[in-house]
Amino acid sequence: MSPLTREHVERLNEILLRVGYKIPELHEAAFLSSLLKSSAKPGKSTGHTVNSQTLTTFHDRLLKLSTLDPQARGYTFEAFLSHLFQTYGLAPRGAFRLTGEQIDGSFNLGNETYLLEVKWQNAPVAANELDAFPKKVERKAQWSRGLFISYSGFSKDGLEAFAMGHCTCIICMDGLDLSESLSGKFDLVQVVTAKARRAAETNRAFVSVRQLMTQKG
Repeated sequence: MSPLTREHVERLNEILLRVGYKIPELHEAAFLSSLLKSSAKPGKSTGHTVNSQTLTTFHDRLLKLSTLDPQARGYTFEAFLSHLFQTYGLAPRGAFRLTGEQIDGSFNLGNETYLLEVKWQNAPVAANELDAFPKKVERKAQWSRGLFISYSGFSKDGLEAFAMGHCTCIICMDGLDLSESLSGKFDLVQVVTAKARRAAETNRAFVSVRQLMTQKG
């Protein structure tokens, strides 16, 4: 039998938080520090290394999207992300429609499936839009997660209201996060993994890449 690792307990804590439960003893720093850590390194689970030249090409494409008209930009942004996830070996699927709702796509990271919501609009995503996506995710399998990518980010009021009303099943990424992930400073897979872990620890759907990687979130 495989030994219990810190990652196993953190995953259990995450699942319990999703359904509104928390066992304080399982969150104690001393207990978590006593556990073995998995030998797997974050960001390496896909086996895909993306070189700096490819990242630069993606970054240039992202910048050029801003010159398109709004309707074309939205569809092109979805296609751009699908290509990016494919390059990282995340097995993306395109948009699909279920009864009464639209999902912008999905991808796999490790053993997790993420549903995708994509917005490129001038204004930050407001509370009502932020509330709608988790409801889509919650109607799927219990192990589903969501990634909400809004190029213009999320309103402060919306994030605060969302944090008070939900045990989050989603994480959020804005345009700066995406740009940072394509700059070569931070790996996209590490970014998504770090955001998911921070959400499990704090129930915060959005913590910026810079906060995550400097341990100030």
